[in-house]
Amino acid sequence: MAVNMNNMRPYLESSRYINWENSEIKQLASILSAASSTEEELVKNCFEWVRDNIKHSLEYQLNPVTCMASDVLQFKTGYCYAKSHLLAALLRANNIPVGLCYQRLSINDLGAPYCLHGLNAVFLKNYGWYRIDARGNNTQINAQFLPPEELLAYPVNLQAEADLPEIWSEPLEVVTSVLEKYKTYNEVSENLPDVELIRTVNRV
Repeated sequence: MAVNMNNMRPYLESSRYINWENSEIKQLASILSAASSTEEELVKNCFEWVRDNIKHSLEYQLNPVTCMASDVLQFKTGYCYAKSHLLAALLRANNIPVGLCYQRLSINDLGAPYCLHGLNAVFLKNYGWYRIDARGNNTQINAQFLPPEELLAYPVNLQAEADLPEIWSEPLEVVTSVLEKYKTYNEVSENLPDVELIRTVNRV
């Protein structure tokens, strides 16, 4: 089925947080493109670069807190949200439509409190929208690029957890406000963004 690329314009734009017109981002995007022979290989290379080269701020206890894609690249650290901003910037710089997705997850895997987790959805010509999670792997996390199978960092298991279905062209304000308000990784960890889920009731 042919895709109307006009509908993809919001997922290709440079913006305050996904500022792919930054010269350093464009340079890295060009390097990753030159090392790729297909569009899918390019997506994989961009994904793996961000996943493996940008350290997760909390896991590595790193400052400063980053939000804009260019800052993530400069300081080589970011929370999952910030890493998704950089991945979106690298892909958009290569004219590949990409958006932002979120999961709502238990912070301690036991129930409340909950927080949002940030990841991406990229539009692949052979598969449509496909989610990728550049949070960063460790002994318990193994996120990969293997379309059409999605291999994300975290499963959704609990009743109050959820894969939010929307694909946003820009990050949620509840996310950016936290990243811009707090100055250290531990302050962010104590104030992680969250949203309330809307539950529908089936009427008989």
